[in-house]
Amino acid sequence: MLHAVGTLLAGVVFGIALAAPPGPMNAIIAEESVLRGWTAGFWAGLGAMLADVVFFVLVLAGVVTLIDRYPAIRPALYLLGGILMLYFALGAIEEARHTAAFTDGETASTAGFRKTFALSLTNPYQLGFWLTVGVGLLQPGTLDIFAHVPAIDSVLAGSLVVQTGSPELLLGFFGGIAVWIVTYPAALAAAGRRVDALAPTIAALSAVVLVGFGALFLVVGTLAIV
Repeated sequence: MLHAVGTLLAGVVFGIALAAPPGPMNAIIAEESVLRGWTAGFWAGLGAMLADVVFFVLVLAGVVTLIDRYPAIRPALYLLGGILMLYFALGAIEEARHTAAFTDGETASTAGFRKTFALSLTNPYQLGFWLTVGVGLLQPGTLDIFAHVPAIDSVLAGSLVVQTGSPELLLGFFGGIAVWIVTYPAALAAAGRRVDALAPTIAALSAVVLVGFGALFLVVGTLAIV
């Protein structure tokens, strides 16, 4: 029983650690949260999480491993993902130019959901995770949790190793992502209500992140083709 609880909690830590680092998905979640409130931010986070669920189902079905057999798929994903990020960056730039403060639009806006879902499905890094670590989560063995987390892998690698192939680890993993997409938008929405300048600032930062990752994806995709 204690082992199962420990594995569950390790999965939660893993899910949060993977969801938390800065990137295009969190930039969109932040933008939606400070402009339109927690509901919009949560929907944006849910879009990214649903894409992980889709990849998980494809791993179970064995479909994701087939994708790795066709080298042309990854460059195409880089190019498509880069184009989408630059397109969404234009919207973030418009938001930054025309938004003066938090709008408190606590409606079920699904624009962020569509953005993060589309970007996640075309994100080669996310696909790469499920082709490697994701497959490993389903198979009996061990997993060094922090060895696969950007920025802290060299510091905490080896400090938390768990058994894979258990339902508890998978449940905890998705539970950790769920915790992040609930608490992260809530914190940003609360800050947006208190600081008027935060909304246009976050929208501008979101645009910068999307432009940066979009340009990077286009360069990587182009170099892979030529």
